[in-house]
Amino acid sequence: MSVKFLSEDWLNASSETLAADSDYQSATATTDLTLMFVVTDAPDGDVEYNVTMANGSTAFAPGALEGADATIRNNYETAMAISKGDLNTQAAFISGKLKVEGNLAKIMMNQSALTALADALKDMEIEY
Repeated sequence: MSVKFLSEDWLNASSETLAADSDYQSATATTDLTLMFVVTDAPDGDVEYNVTMANGSTAFAPGALEGADATIRNNYETAMAISKGDLNTQAAFISGKLKVEGNLAKIMMNQSALTALADALKDMEIEY
């Protein structure tokens, strides 16, 4: 079943997919990272959601997250390209298409966990 990108169904499906992936849970067993995402220019308006990674468990939730380690901002076109695997997050950051505010060092320290996250979600059926 396909889910609409950035919808509440997508957030729930992302959390469920990660909860069912034991390889992902092992890869992120020692991760402690909270991220807030702001996506502008989405078809239904700007979208805010957050991701909490703690001890192998990851939850996607709608809305802002007070005290997040970092806030990641990009537009819908960039978010969609990253989600589809057409654009690498590092390339998006270097080119200025993706902005990071907050603890960049913590993101860099957890790069392998973020790569595992992207890998675990890559086969989801998403409607853009």
